[in-house]
Amino acid sequence: MTARSIRGVAAMATAGVLAGGVAGCSAPGGGGGAGAKDSLVVGLANEPETLSPLLGYGKDGNSKIFDGLLRRDAAMKLQPALAAELPKVTDDGRTYTYKLRQGVTFSDGKPFSAKDVVFTYRTILDEKTNNAAKGELDAIDKVTAEGDDTVVFALKYPYAPFAERTVLPIAPEHAAKGQDVNTGSFNTAPIGTGPYVLTGWSKGEKLTFKANPTYWRGEPKVKKLTMAIIKDDDVRATRLRSGDLDGAILPPNLAKGFKGDKGKLTLTAKTTDFRGVTLPTAHKVTGDTAVRRALDLAVDRKAMVDKLLEGAGRAGYGPVPTDSEWFARGTERPHDLAKAKKLLDDAGWRPGGDGIREKDGERASFTLWFPAGDKLREEHALAFASDAKKAGIEAKVQSGTWEVIEPRMKDDAVLAGGGNPADPDFDLYNLLHSSLALDGFNNMAAYANPDVDKALEEGRRSGDKNARKAAYDAVQRGLADNPGYTFLTHVDHLYVMNDGWRELATQVEPHDHGLGAGPWWNVEDWQPQQ
Repeated sequence: MTARSIRGVAAMATAGVLAGGVAGCSAPGGGGGAGAKDSLVVGLANEPETLSPLLGYGKDGNSKIFDGLLRRDAAMKLQPALAAELPKVTDDGRTYTYKLRQGVTFSDGKPFSAKDVVFTYRTILDEKTNNAAKGELDAIDKVTAEGDDTVVFALKYPYAPFAERTVLPIAPEHAAKGQDVNTGSFNTAPIGTGPYVLTGWSKGEKLTFKANPTYWRGEPKVKKLTMAIIKDDDVRATRLRSGDLDGAILPPNLAKGFKGDKGKLTLTAKTTDFRGVTLPTAHKVTGDTAVRRALDLAVDRKAMVDKLLEGAGRAGYGPVPTDSEWFARGTERPHDLAKAKKLLDDAGWRPGGDGIREKDGERASFTLWFPAGDKLREEHALAFASDAKKAGIEAKVQSGTWEVIEPRMKDDAVLAGGGNPADPDFDLYNLLHSSLALDGFNNMAAYANPDVDKALEEGRRSGDKNARKAAYDAVQRGLADNPGYTFLTHVDHLYVMNDGWRELATQVEPHDHGLGAGPWWNVEDWQPQQ
């Protein structure tokens, strides 16, 4: 799981189940609720802990309340947003200069300027700010304003994907300064330049937004947006079927139930969202390289894609999906139970009386956690445990909240997820670099491989794409040779929507699929069916 992706899921995992109907929703065709022509009510599984970009909200774009200097289009290409144009890169990749868009105001009517950009980045980087993702901005040496319309970032080293980081939302200095950044009111009552304004937040139930009438790209046609927090997949599907929701994210087994509904569309989003099992190096069993290699061969990834995902995904051999230009060809590992057993035999792991292997008095057994209520992870955990047992390894599956799981990650395995399509550095560095071992939800397996560390550093500091490709190929080969995780699948995200809007589409999505992802990634641009 990538560092920020995991932490975001951990923070959101306590979102409550919506027990009743979506409060405030009306019948189809009514004013302001599900089915209304100028409103949208969608069902999400997760809820943000904060709405402040200073603490990490919206850092990967599509935040609705805010804009970044740049944004990503449908093809995931960077486009200007609060910046008037793409940045000018000089000084051998160490200086990025952004000219800002003129005439933009925050939703409270105050003007946007360079000082807001400087305030946002400096506050995030402040050691007092509890932003788990601040390490993603490590390359920044300083950020300065040149007048009201120019911002200059000076980097410590050439960081190839830096422009991708500047989709990060910009907070207004006048509204957020002067309060405790970690606990202040801005975290739940934000003000931004984005297409929507927050009108209410009932924790564990819903967030409501209205269109920003002064939005610099024009007031959205969807005037009211409600994001209902419904953790349980079955409840989300029921609410969609009953008309309480206009759209929802659903697992494959529930999405297929809407295929015969002529008033619904099912949209599939390709993703970099992986599922895998952490293999803690501190544990006597999962820390054994032979065990790790054997598990990598024992798992039947194709069966997981076919049975658990019903074809909506791909086999996963690492954080990078097989259809990515960054994937290292030749690192695919076949399902080979016989070879897995031989690896264990050769390493001295002998079958015991109950079929579970032993070595030097140690049973080949460990605990595997998954977050309670996540059915897809539960299914992956059980399938992994079943495959492992065939090789003579016992994975004892347990569920719990992230608060229960986190302190156990040093010794226990976790059914993890992660993925960010913007750049391979965003996934690989935080997931694998030894300096980040068990740093929050970074490098959950405490993976340590000097060759991989070196390649990760080369990949993020080089400006040459071919050199970066070679570095990330080396990372993936190193991970295949000494797995710190057993990667299982890459999961497509499935959304079922009312067919009331033109040209609905999805982007390539990250692991996090809440407020900023889904067909509503560009809801501000939607046009009603004629």
